[in-house]
Amino acid sequence: MPKPGPKKGTGGRPEVQVNWAAIDKLCALHAPANEIADYISLTESAVSYDTLDRRAKQVHKMTFAEYVKQKTNAHGKIRLRQAQMKVAVENLNPTMLIWLGKQYLGQKDQVEATGNVTLHPFDGWETKRAQPNPPDAD
Repeated sequence: MPKPGPKKGTGGRPEVQVNWAAIDKLCALHAPANEIADYISLTESAVSYDTLDRRAKQVHKMTFAEYVKQKTNAHGKIRLRQAQMKVAVENLNPTMLIWLGKQYLGQKDQVEATGNVTLHPFDGWETKRAQPNPPDAD
């Protein structure tokens, strides 16, 4: 007969609560998953990368690395784009304005060449060796 004991699922260590809002903020800074895990472990609660991975699978149905990648792509790129636009438009940064014009407006550098160009057909490589100078006739 089995030993009587506590009900199944009532014992053990309490489940660590994960602050997903803090993780989302770090994702917006393009922090990699391992750095986020280290930071959360130091500032929020002692939590390992494996724990974050298990919680992400439970809550978000994906691995922690997939969650970080998804949030980084969503939030980080938007913030980067906003910063670029601010630098270009508010500070009138000519380099940034030119780059954004090329990316979003289809602008490009156009180089015009003027003058006459003569094309000669390729007739092979020069293979003759230098001939020695003839002796002086005195």
